[in-house]
Amino acid sequence: MFFRKLPSVGLMADRDRHPFKHKGVHITSVHTQLLKYFLYLSVLLLIWSLLLFFSSPSKLFNFHQVQVQQSDGHPALNKEPICDGSVSVYVYELPDRFNRGLLQDCRHLNIYTDMCPHVANRGLGQPLDNMGSSWFATHQFIAEMIFHARVEAHPCRTLDPDRANLFYVPFYGGLYASSKFREPDLSVRDTLAVDLVEYLGQQPWWHRYHGGDHFLALGRTAWDFMRSEDGPDFGANCLLNLPPVMNMSVLTVERHPWQGSNQHGIPYPSYFHPLNSEELLTWQNMMRTSSRPYLFSFVGAPRTGVEKAAIRDEILRQCSESTRCNLLKCGVGASKCHEPSEVLNVMTRSQFCMQAPGDSFTRRSTFDSLLAGCIPVFFSPHTAYSQYAWYLPSESSSQYSIFLSEENATRIEEELLNIPVDRVERMRSVVIDLIPKLTYVHPNATDWRFRDAVDVALAELAKHVQSKLLIA
Repeated sequence: MFFRKLPSVGLMADRDRHPFKHKGVHITSVHTQLLKYFLYLSVLLLIWSLLLFFSSPSKLFNFHQVQVQQSDGHPALNKEPICDGSVSVYVYELPDRFNRGLLQDCRHLNIYTDMCPHVANRGLGQPLDNMGSSWFATHQFIAEMIFHARVEAHPCRTLDPDRANLFYVPFYGGLYASSKFREPDLSVRDTLAVDLVEYLGQQPWWHRYHGGDHFLALGRTAWDFMRSEDGPDFGANCLLNLPPVMNMSVLTVERHPWQGSNQHGIPYPSYFHPLNSEELLTWQNMMRTSSRPYLFSFVGAPRTGVEKAAIRDEILRQCSESTRCNLLKCGVGASKCHEPSEVLNVMTRSQFCMQAPGDSFTRRSTFDSLLAGCIPVFFSPHTAYSQYAWYLPSESSSQYSIFLSEENATRIEEELLNIPVDRVERMRSVVIDLIPKLTYVHPNATDWRFRDAVDVALAELAKHVQSKLLIA
């Protein structure tokens, strides 16, 4: 599906299809001509096979390519209609300064890195041509741009606000926040957040429910928008502390576990943004059949801070001492951790992936591991369990993950070896079935028969807003 078809080649010219109708044609010459065409066709087929073999993205991860098919007992397609009338979303056309205008200064959207390559392709980032047409070097804090691109082209979008039950405010708040982390003047740091609230207050549809049916999607953690007056200043602004915003719904890659009653966790974007259902089914089946020679793996770096440093140092120590662990240690500067193919190569060859808290509770790595069919192992309930209720099985986290307490974390290999093989297989099956709803499909996707991360968010938001307004 990733390759251009070669032009069809006839076995024989029209005049040679019935050679015995022409005078002077000998049996020997016929056999010679047939042999020539047969050799020609064989060469073409050989070239075609070599192209398929060396160009397949699965070669990058040492997998066997499999045919696209549904596995028995694993319903891959969600046959419910994406737009059944329960969702009708109106997208505000905000002044450019709140979203696209920020991209004009993309080099300064993050104090740590040049964001210009990452905001390309509506936030998907740079194409990873060696991995296939639907793979991109997507930045972990760019979900707000991808969400915007998806909703603009979403089949449940309405251009008539009278028909809408959701109002999407496409503010690139995360990109703005990261551009002002070192701004000492708090009023300057908060300027765009305050301006947004003033703008919304002037819109007629805001006043219907005082923003109760409005929502934001933010690509950074809630902590970056909840500056505390009595705590240390990490560079956050005040967006989520503003009373009008507290009446809205906020989608964020990490919600505040204790003060985020209006916040809902959405997946960090990974690298895979399929253009159609076939590509996703192919990937899922590759994950079901892939060889996983390592019991567990860890992709990460040491951290500072007593609690974070302790668990990370423990994981790094145990992994480096075990032949059953695949370690990809990250560090400052050039690192294989910044190469998607290297990260996925580790995870796709592992049964369990360690997911210790990073700079905050959550990690993009959690969603990389789920994409890779690798069962996540958590060390804090706030890395996933209190975050992504719309996306991960809420009835039992043990269906798809392992939780290790501080005591059990001192013997990771022993704990994992004690898990029965049949349970591991069931957990991996659940993980792989989760892939569609955790994926942000390409904004130009066609023939899409799943609910992706955006579809799930809109459906759950519509139910949440309806229940909230009924109570009010």
